[in-house]
Amino acid sequence: MPRKPKSKRRSGCPVSVSLEMIGDRWSLLIIRDLMVRGYRTFKEFEDSGEGVATNILSDRLRKLKSTGIIATEVDATDQRRLNYRLTKKGIDLAPVLLELLIWGARHETTEASCAVIEKMTEHRQALLGEVRRRWEHNDPRPLQVNGRWIWP
Repeated sequence: MPRKPKSKRRSGCPVSVSLEMIGDRWSLLIIRDLMVRGYRTFKEFEDSGEGVATNILSDRLRKLKSTGIIATEVDATDQRRLNYRLTKKGIDLAPVLLELLIWGARHETTEASCAVIEKMTEHRQALLGEVRRRWEHNDPRPLQVNGRWIWP
C-alpha cells in the first residue's frame, strides 16, 4: 500500500515540526485531558470547561489521530462510541506537558496549588513514571499527587 505523502513542512527544525503537530492550545489541552484527567470520550473533552467549539474539537482530534499522537478504540460497552487514547508518541509528550504545567504555575496566577506544584517539581521522574504506568495499564483515573487532583 503506498504511503500517504507527508504535508509540506515550513522547515526541518524539530521545534517547528513539533509545533505543526501540537502547537495550538486545543491540541495540548486534549493531550492534557487524556494524560492527566483520564478523559476518553468526545463528550468529556467537550464538557472539560475549556469552551472548545465542537467543530474545533473534531478537527483537533482528527489532526492528533492523523499525526499518530492519539488512536481511537470502539467502546466495549457501546459500539457506537469511540474512546480516544494516547499512543506511545503521545505519551512521550508527558515531560513536555509537565514542564509547561510547572512553568505556568511558577510564572502566572493559576488554580494549581503551590504545594502540589512543588511536589511535582521535586518528584518529576516519579510523576512521569506514574503517568507512563497508567498509560501502559490503560488506567483512566485522573492523576493525583499526594491524594490531590492536579487540576480542579
